[in-house]
Amino acid sequence: MRALGILFRRELALAWAGGGGPLLACGFFLCLTALVPLAAGGDPAGLKPVAGGIAWLALALSSILSLERLFERDLEDGALDLIALGPVPLELVVLFKAAAQWLAVGVPLAVTAPIAAITLGLVPDQAPLVAASALIGALGFALTGALGAALALASKRGGLLIAVVVLPLFIPPVVFGAGALERAVNGLSPLPALAFLTAYVLFAAVVTPFAGAAAIRNAQG
Repeated sequence: MRALGILFRRELALAWAGGGGPLLACGFFLCLTALVPLAAGGDPAGLKPVAGGIAWLALALSSILSLERLFERDLEDGALDLIALGPVPLELVVLFKAAAQWLAVGVPLAVTAPIAAITLGLVPDQAPLVAASALIGALGFALTGALGAALALASKRGGLLIAVVVLPLFIPPVVFGAGALERAVNGLSPLPALAFLTAYVLFAAVVTPFAGAAAIRNAQG
């Protein structure tokens, strides 16, 4: 447990080092949602029906920005070899790295999401639902993103490969998250869509540690 705590604190510190991922991701998120109304003409009536989908798409794209350095940095400086030889199984290392990624990047994005959604035309009453669904979805993005980062480990164009791998995996949470907002706007219960979103996160939490650890061992070999 002590080793896991040290690993978790280390990942959080690295995520914030030099004004890292969280600030960049939140800035990109806000810039992207600010550009869409300008490109669409700024008509609130035209933006409102697609506000949830645009906000979730921006959330997914913003979650990719800091994934490249999740494992690549440790591989380059030899830290990943030391971690692999340590007492913590690689499966737990992948899981805790994904959890740290969610806490360092996903949570700030979820806090920013209601502001972006309201800017796009959603009513302020939907802000709690936007934040709650974004928290769940950001965890799914962190888990599948960690898998993509592990699969792209040691490749020459890692950032591009990560995007190619994870973007198809990001489609279900974007659909379910935007669907929850759309149902709420139409006066329906968002719980079915949130249930599907949670199921996706649980599935990713089961698959990612084992697949990610196998990809890391393959890259080290």
